Amino acid sequence: MRARLFPHPLLTVLLAIVWCLLVNEFKLGTVVFGIILGMLIPILTAAYWPDRPPVGRPIKLLSYLALMIWDILVANVVVAMIVLFKSNKDMRPRWVVIPLDLRTPEAISILAGTITLTPGTVSADLSEDGRSLLVHALDAHDPDAVRDDIKHRYERRLKEIFE
Repeated sequence: MRARLFPHPLLTVLLAIVWCLLVNEFKLGTVVFGIILGMLIPILTAAYWPDRPPVGRPIKLLSYLALMIWDILVANVVVAMIVLFKSNKDMRPRWVVIPLDLRTPEAISILAGTITLTPGTVSADLSEDGRSLLVHALDAHDPDAVRDDIKHRYERRLKEIFE
């Protein structure tokens, strides 16, 4: 019964929280409606997730989310400084190819989303074989350092969570 009522428990909780944040109030009615949405949306979309990978380490997922939020905050300041104080001739925009060790589509999607959500970088393309990700960096003097940072900071953690 649990699998039918809560096919994706983490998604249920996330949707309820996001609903409360969107409504911008924490009242009983808002929380109850958020929980109802959090239960209905996963039930209605469960058929589209037949092979969802198990998240074996939810604590690591929470630490990944905390790291991602921190990196987004820091990158906002860095990009603001670049835009305000760097001239166009000093900027080094680069295309960086990230070879992927991840194999599950969900983990690759989370990696691409993380890169795109972080100001100063954007995921542009996934190779046909799913083994590399094309990323544009706003200011990268060393593309290899950008690649290594993404692989070490994000991909390694996602691999621990999903594989």
